[in-house]
Amino acid sequence: MTASTAIYVDGLHVNFSGFAAITNISMEIPYGQVRAIIGPNGAGKTTLLDVITGKTRPSSGEVFLDRSMDLARCDEASIARHGIRRKFQKPSVFEALSISQNLELAIRRGRGYGAMLRSWLTGAEREQVDAVIHRIGLDTDPGQRAGTLSHGQKQWLEIGMMLVADPKVLLLDEPVAGMSDHETARTAELIRSLKSDQRAVVVIEHDMEFVDRVADLVTVLHEGRVLGEGSMDSMRSDPRVIQVYLGR
Repeated sequence: MTASTAIYVDGLHVNFSGFAAITNISMEIPYGQVRAIIGPNGAGKTTLLDVITGKTRPSSGEVFLDRSMDLARCDEASIARHGIRRKFQKPSVFEALSISQNLELAIRRGRGYGAMLRSWLTGAEREQVDAVIHRIGLDTDPGQRAGTLSHGQKQWLEIGMMLVADPKVLLLDEPVAGMSDHETARTAELIRSLKSDQRAVVVIEHDMEFVDRVADLVTVLHEGRVLGEGSMDSMRSDPRVIQVYLGR
């Protein structure tokens, strides 16, 4: 592990009642990188994210945030508090609330339900909300009700709801599924802008053109193992990857 490593995985095994969902996966995801994880259905992509977020316990192996936090021993809430946030494929926003109100609730998360509703934002929190609204491109009408947004805009809003907490690691599961071409292009720009020296972004996606746009490095999983790792161009020319995934 190096000082710049966000997620460190070594010798990871996950078994479900005798079925090997993940077999001996090892990888490092550094800060400042967008990592794409691709592969056919059943390759182990979702299970890997489940382990990183504490939803699933590994059978063996190591999973660390930075060089200190053993994720295999932590619960989901603790992992989220320490800066790992996950977005699922279907957007999850409060449709009856405005764009601003969704982000205000997100920045209050963890205060308890009553306190979350009653508390006022600090000046710094208000600035953070305003900055995120601008960053996700929804600043034209922050008072617009979330339920009236397009599918892509709801996805951006949910990404914003994670960003207000200034996470270290963002895990995005099929972020452009169901989007128009314009929304997909805008999402690619947004995701590329999210990485920093203090943040890593992990994307699971089946749209290979999108992966090519956003990924600094691509990891290909197949039957719970790492089949290949490298640039998107190198994976496109890898005979094994073509056979099991890209050639389908």
